[in-house]
Amino acid sequence: MNELRYFFTALGYFTRVPVPRWVGYEPHYLNAAARYFPLVGALVGAAGASVYMAALRIFPAGVAVLLSMATTLLITGAFHEDGLADCVDAFGGAYARDNTLRIMHDSRIGAFGAIALFVALALKWQTLATLPPLRAAWLMIAAHAASRACAISYLVTLDYVRAEGKARPVAQRMSRNAFGCAIFLGMPWLFWPQWRAGCIALIVLIALRFMLGRYFVKRIGGYTGDCLGFAQQVFELAIYLMGLAWISF
Repeated sequence: MNELRYFFTALGYFTRVPVPRWVGYEPHYLNAAARYFPLVGALVGAAGASVYMAALRIFPAGVAVLLSMATTLLITGAFHEDGLADCVDAFGGAYARDNTLRIMHDSRIGAFGAIALFVALALKWQTLATLPPLRAAWLMIAAHAASRACAISYLVTLDYVRAEGKARPVAQRMSRNAFGCAIFLGMPWLFWPQWRAGCIALIVLIALRFMLGRYFVKRIGGYTGDCLGFAQQVFELAIYLMGLAWISF
């Protein structure tokens, strides 16, 4: 029963999907629910893939991809995209740690964040629209799941830098067993139907994860909730681009 409660907690935190009232809420639920974030990602990706495949019966690939992206944005409330914009505004607009955290906490979007958001969404759109339909649909599921597994890996190795914040209940150090569960739920999607392509994507994700982690520590001493959203978007986009690169050679 507790595991089901933790899953629904993850679903309610990262999406706009209503959850049963009996789930309730306690702050410690969120940290325990972190292991299910990749599974929530797979469900979000599956919703987007379903809309994409249905829309392809009527519309061109570009329109179908846009409809699928709109679906995932509605389901998640642009939760991770908000982190992307906030982080790019903060890292691009400040040098001192305190100023960076202040800008990151500001709900308004600046030029850096708006440009980053536009480029990221445009790259997703063009990349997925270029892929073969079945490959694009599966990659949506794989990317949403694996990118979340990579993002929450920072809960294992880095410190949360805010005294308070929306991500504070999530930000306790994650146990290795919980992280192993998250990896099991999030990463295998990468390796079907072409396991070699999955291996290449995994290597790229590990490299990006290391570089982003070092950058977060250098700039602010750890991570915030926005940093996790930023990282998830970078990882998701990297998976799409590697999927396209694989079939282009």
